[in-house]
Amino acid sequence: MEILLKLFWAFFQIGLFSIGGGYAAMPLIQEQVITQNHWMSVSEFTDLITISQMTPGPIAINSASFIGARMAGVSGAIVATLGCILPSCVIVMLIAWLYRKYSNLHVIDDALRGLRPAVVGMIGSAAFSMMQSSFLAATGTAIMGVDVAAVIIFAVAFFVLRKWKPSPILVMCACGLAGFIVYSIFGGV
Repeated sequence: MEILLKLFWAFFQIGLFSIGGGYAAMPLIQEQVITQNHWMSVSEFTDLITISQMTPGPIAINSASFIGARMAGVSGAIVATLGCILPSCVIVMLIAWLYRKYSNLHVIDDALRGLRPAVVGMIGSAAFSMMQSSFLAATGTAIMGVDVAAVIIFAVAFFVLRKWKPSPILVMCACGLAGFIVYSIFGGV
């Protein structure tokens, strides 16, 4: 029962403070899951983000379901997911009511404009954290060095996406295939 309360509270906080969507929620999820509750390691968290991106639905909800199931089975998945979505449901209903009633006030536009840089900062923080855990080959807390193969795969994918703008799904599949070839067949670079 204690783990269910911890799961609910952890993901309630994530749902309450993750303004800006899934990528902005990643630093909050990381703080709760790795730092505060020690439910996962950094590399397991990176795998979680990868899995959460591949499955349909928002990343925070997918993460809540996955971590909840890992920690307490089906009941843990349900409790963590409810904790994650409950604040959003209440806040969105309240904001919709307030916006409809006061949408003509400039204060509302100013507040929304002020939130944008914070959201971009949270997304940047999540991206930096993911890049750090992906590009640095680590054992425990000792960093062994830069994972050259990961950096090359990232750079090629980034270039292809910016230059030719193909479907991100095709680029992800190509990166998965490249990772499989580099890491399992050649044993890394």
